Amino acid sequence: MGRILSLFSNESQLIKALRKEDPKAQRQLYDKYSARMLALCFRYICDDMAAEDVMVEGFLKVFAKIAQFSEEGSFEGWIRRIMVNEALGYLRKQKRILEDTLSDEANNIPDYAQADKNLETQELLALIEALPTGYRTVFNLYAIEGYSHIEIAEMLGIAESTSKSQLHRARAMLQKMVLDWENDFKKKVEYEKASY
Repeated sequence: MGRILSLFSNESQLIKALRKEDPKAQRQLYDKYSARMLALCFRYICDDMAAEDVMVEGFLKVFAKIAQFSEEGSFEGWIRRIMVNEALGYLRKQKRILEDTLSDEANNIPDYAQADKNLETQELLALIEALPTGYRTVFNLYAIEGYSHIEIAEMLGIAESTSKSQLHRARAMLQKMVLDWENDFKKKVEYEKASY
């Protein structure tokens, strides 16, 4: 008896109710997707409160634009695109979208080998968060969201070549960060062995 059933058992019922501005449908949608969409927003913004604000604005857009969803593609994919656009809009407003002044270090990073198996997902996400905003934005759009360089260029109002170079630099910087992390990890392991 204690089991809670979803009010709208399938996606098309939920969408139909959302189009009627049903508050229960809006709540169900929010409950279903908010954790994933908050994580998505945080990947771009790296600030808990700002990411949550952007996610809430994104859901408001989803509710306002639900009539535009054609039901031909993935509903979650449609929601994700709205959230990504909200995050990019936030970054634009913050005037932090793409750093064109790159440090010499970022321009001269050699190509390192793949990351060691010791690097956990959370640690890798933390390294991605540490990237400069422009690198992180293009990396997220390309490597995580799956957009092409042409699409990224259009979304960000940059040249396709800029998108490609930002991704290349992001990867190079990540590889260096991973190598530094691995070296620190190895030193820590050696220190702990020496302590016994």
